Amino acid sequence: MTQTPAKLDILVIDDEVQIRRLLRFTLEDAGYSVREEDCGQKGLVAIAHRAPDAIILDLGLPDISGQEVLKRLREWSAIPVLVLSVFGEEGSKVGALDAGADDYLTKPFSGGELLARLRALLRRVKPTETNTVIRFGNVEVDLVQRRVTKSGAMVKLTAKEYALLRLLITNRDKVLTHSQILEDVWGPDGQGQTHYLRVFMMRLRRKIEDEPNSPKHLQTESTIGYRLVSDPA
Repeated sequence: MTQTPAKLDILVIDDEVQIRRLLRFTLEDAGYSVREEDCGQKGLVAIAHRAPDAIILDLGLPDISGQEVLKRLREWSAIPVLVLSVFGEEGSKVGALDAGADDYLTKPFSGGELLARLRALLRRVKPTETNTVIRFGNVEVDLVQRRVTKSGAMVKLTAKEYALLRLLITNRDKVLTHSQILEDVWGPDGQGQTHYLRVFMMRLRRKIEDEPNSPKHLQTESTIGYRLVSDPA
């Protein structure tokens, strides 16, 4: 018995009904399976529930911007993203690509060019396994909902504390240097500000560790940086 190959799954995130209808017609006619969402939050939840093979994303969404969707998505997934937008300025394209888009196409578009870019993107980028909930010890971090719990109770983190924890868990069991952490969490202006890092690490340990003065997970690598140890001996 010969099995029919599964169709590649494309998720369209766009608030315009007519555009979604046009994309569905174009993509299904080319042999793709299509899902639709009309806003960014629903799109992120749909991706977390079942990862598509690729995403077509509008930048002008009604709840959160397409760039914000990209930034949040890139915290936990490398699924290829083609941005489809009315914004044709260079700044919009650069911003979307810097936020994690793999390609950019301006509306109005031709179906032929859209399909060609999608094929190139799918050849070039291989999706990786998506793991949106990370657990270590009695701590659970939901990267989609940006929610942290400890023994089932909610842990309130500031934006910087969450950014620091997210960076450590997405690179868990690896040593990150002071410079790498400062660049990622505080940006280029944060270089050399290691006292910021010490203060925020201390706060994070108080909220995450059972014994902040003898941390099991958020460990210091002397003179180098920090490491999140997911399964301490």
